[in-house]
Amino acid sequence: MTYLIGLKGFEGVFLVVILGIDPGYALVGYGAVDFVGGRYRYIGSGVISTAAKDSLFDRLEEIFDETNKLVNFCKPKASAIESLYFQNNQKTAIKVAQARGIILLALKKNDIPIHEYTPLQVKSAVTGYGKAQKCQVMMTTKMLLNLREIPKPDDAADALAIAICHANCSNSLLLREKG
Repeated sequence: MTYLIGLKGFEGVFLVVILGIDPGYALVGYGAVDFVGGRYRYIGSGVISTAAKDSLFDRLEEIFDETNKLVNFCKPKASAIESLYFQNNQKTAIKVAQARGIILLALKKNDIPIHEYTPLQVKSAVTGYGKAQKCQVMMTTKMLLNLREIPKPDDAADALAIAICHANCSNSLLLREKG
């Protein structure tokens, strides 16, 4: 089930919607931001949550279906997803990789450009420091989006940071092309 925070009933004109995704198989974080003229506008965030009692195949199907619904609702111009990074648990890494593949397929099938970023790139783009602590990234994300509090759960906040990372990186490339 997808939990939308801030998206339902939102009225507005968006020019450059970026959908950030923090992949997982129990929780997939997502965050949508609009980025125009060097300014960020929060559209919404939340998680796609799958039930632990369901088979992995059912969970992957739910992630695919919910990602499609999310894309159809947000109409992003681009997507940004965190690349995989695991130190310890290979079993978890394989399941997250499968979920990530399903998410990438849904984005590709909807013709949404996909951009991948490492955790180091996200931290650098959001805080200016590649070794920033998670709390620093969350606080900066909150500030950049002019939010009253850090979005919950953490997966949603991480997805917003990934979207901001893409806005910063793509904006820098655009500025260089114009210069």
